[in-house]
Amino acid sequence: MIYQFFLDTVRYFAPEDALVEFKRLFFDYQSTPNNIDAFTSLSRILSENDRDEFINTLKRCCYILINNWETKRQSPAICQLVDSFADLNFTVRPTHKKNIRRLKSWLKFFLESQGYQELQLFISRHNTNSPQQHWSSRYTSYLLVPQYSNSSNSPEQREAARVLCKQLKDRFKFDLAMYTARSELEHQPPSPVDNPTALGTNVLRLIKKIVAKRGQFSHTNLAHIFIKQIKGIRYREFKTALLNYLIFSVEKQTIVEILKTNLSRKLEKLYVDRDDETVNEALILRTCNKIFGYLTTEGEKQPSETFVFLLSQGNPLTLVMVLLKLVLICPNSRTHLENRIADLIRYYQQFPNEDSQWVVNFFEIFNITFSIYADNDVQYNLIRVKSNKSNHSDEEDNLDAYRIFSQHKELYAPAIAEPEVNAIDEYLSS
Repeated sequence: MIYQFFLDTVRYFAPEDALVEFKRLFFDYQSTPNNIDAFTSLSRILSENDRDEFINTLKRCCYILINNWETKRQSPAICQLVDSFADLNFTVRPTHKKNIRRLKSWLKFFLESQGYQELQLFISRHNTNSPQQHWSSRYTSYLLVPQYSNSSNSPEQREAARVLCKQLKDRFKFDLAMYTARSELEHQPPSPVDNPTALGTNVLRLIKKIVAKRGQFSHTNLAHIFIKQIKGIRYREFKTALLNYLIFSVEKQTIVEILKTNLSRKLEKLYVDRDDETVNEALILRTCNKIFGYLTTEGEKQPSETFVFLLSQGNPLTLVMVLLKLVLICPNSRTHLENRIADLIRYYQQFPNEDSQWVVNFFEIFNITFSIYADNDVQYNLIRVKSNKSNHSDEEDNLDAYRIFSQHKELYAPAIAEPEVNAIDEYLSS
């Protein structure tokens, strides 16, 4: 009855009126001609002292409103809904009836719960310019993954999280492509383009380094070759081949040894009862998911030893590339990886901005790399704009001789101004 009431309310009422109805029922516990059936149902939940049912009902009604308002592009109403919880008055007078006292107690409990923190993610994108904003707000798309991948959450919450996650990822991919396209133009546009990353202008060199692996030894080609090589082999042989694949082209020998030692020890003991079976997609998925744990978070969702070591050595890109290699051979494992990234973000949220730059660098590099490689909306290429006398093997080290060309699919093409398209065409033709 309560869900149907809010489905009808959000469909036929203006957002401000729907929000008034929400507050009257859940905050003020007021019966009106509009909400009489919903009020009766809420009273029953309160009388039966079922706090869990109340919290679940409250959350689901929030997401019913959010989903409908998002569909109608009424984002201010979503912000008003979430912010309205901060204005709650928890004062209880002796004259208040038992149900009102219980309601206020449960609302206070909700505000201190993970459920309210999850709800706040839906307004974080509107506060990105606030100086008080925590560094973790830059990675809301990853914090939303556990919401839509958790089958225990309501369908409305999972859908709202999935939609917002995709919007945030698409927005970042688009902003990154536009920044790279405009930043290296010979004739700069009149208005500067905002850098969507936290890496400053160094991000351009990082993107060049990420994209520089090309041709026969590109990460995508290596993944395709590996997938062909492991067809029909036993799981024991697969684990050995997988380790060699992951450490291939890692430049620093010390890092190779650490990865080889740590991962070989883990893989040797992994699913030993399946060693003589022919490897299949399900076993590859389970193995990749396990390795994500070894490389990111283990146990009580704390950073793994390998994660801490690699970052302490100043090698976030090496770790990100190893994670990327796993996703390229098993795309279905990406959701599990992003859940682990969300665990890392939540763990490091306890640290202030000034003490977190080293781990923020990892999250930025991860975000950029997966936007470039793991999604297909934008194609990045390096275009030579300066001649040099270096041979082909040195080209990756001479990144200043190249500029980045980001090519959008048709969905994004109209957003690029005509002069910029012409300028990019000049680079290509030269």
